[in-house]
Amino acid sequence: MSVQNIAVFCGSKSGNNPLFAAHAKQTGEWLGKNGIGLIYGGGSVGLMGVVADAVMASGGNVVGVIPEVLVAWEQGHKGITQMHVVTDMHVRKKMMYELCDAAIVLPGGYGTLDELFEIITWNNLKIHDKKIILLNSAGFYTHLIAHIEMMQNEDYLYGNWRERIIVCDTPEAIFSYLDAGKN
Repeated sequence: MSVQNIAVFCGSKSGNNPLFAAHAKQTGEWLGKNGIGLIYGGGSVGLMGVVADAVMASGGNVVGVIPEVLVAWEQGHKGITQMHVVTDMHVRKKMMYELCDAAIVLPGGYGTLDELFEIITWNNLKIHDKKIILLNSAGFYTHLIAHIEMMQNEDYLYGNWRERIIVCDTPEAIFSYLDAGKN
């Protein structure tokens, strides 16, 4: 698995647990130090800002994709390599998927879940076969994982969901997975 660019889906807020921001920073630093470009939502606030700032501080390349309606809300980042301002959320997600080779999902809200489920659905429909990595920081996604497992057990999913989504509890587990894929 040759990975040049990774999309990171995450919150425009930081959440209450400081571990979320710490994991976002670690992820960004690793991407930057390993020459892997970040494709993300373009905001300068929340976990989005943390991961983008960490990539930039580590000498990496950051491409933001932000819809016009969110430039003010998510405070479009002015210190990144490249920013695409697009018409709407659908164009944003499509461009992010096209620009990335894999995706990492950090904690976030409705938008993050929307991005997660759309990329999983596209994977399921064989529109792409990009790896999707879910970072379950401090158990943030434990209940969601249980629900996906229930969907599997009730025969609502096509194939084994664990072949589409890699669940990691720490950034280091993500890095080990990605490093193993280079061989």
